[in-house]
Amino acid sequence: MLKMAVLLSGSGRTLDNFHERIQAGTLNAEIQVVISNVADALGLDKAKRYGYPAFHAVGNSATNEILADYEIELIALAGYLKLYEPPEKLKQRVLNIHPALIPSFCGDGFYGHHVHEAVKARGCKVSGCTVHFANEVYDEGPIVVQKCVAVDDTDTPDDIADTVFAIECEAFPEAINLVDEKGVDYFWNR
Repeated sequence: MLKMAVLLSGSGRTLDNFHERIQAGTLNAEIQVVISNVADALGLDKAKRYGYPAFHAVGNSATNEILADYEIELIALAGYLKLYEPPEKLKQRVLNIHPALIPSFCGDGFYGHHVHEAVKARGCKVSGCTVHFANEVYDEGPIVVQKCVAVDDTDTPDDIADTVFAIECEAFPEAINLVDEKGVDYFWNR
């Protein structure tokens, strides 16, 4: 079972998913701490209600100072909208979810609704999500899980976002469980 930190910037929908799955016994993780770079993020309120230590921290140094007080094996970026640089001991232990099938629609500036608008504008027939390890470059670390969804010509960017988020709720826990089962090194060394 992985001891995990969750970094978020918004509403905490992914935190909700993690919490529900941990409670149901289908996610092999324990959330040790939740940190947001946004002071009034709804996700921080949810974390406190769930009983997780929850903090606001701006910047990598402040975030890493908080993490130093916890035994962390994995950091989950759950809608964290900054490029995060972990401390050395956690460098290859940061897992991110991207709302597209990497290598498409990824990199600097491609996050959230921007991705779904680009998918729609390109006329894609499929989209999806990618759970990957993060490194110092946006969306370039080793891929752990990808899930695909169909995109209809009549789908709006909001429709695409809703469909992709539904599959993210499956993919992120699956990826965490795979990392727990196979170990971090498996994905960086394959």
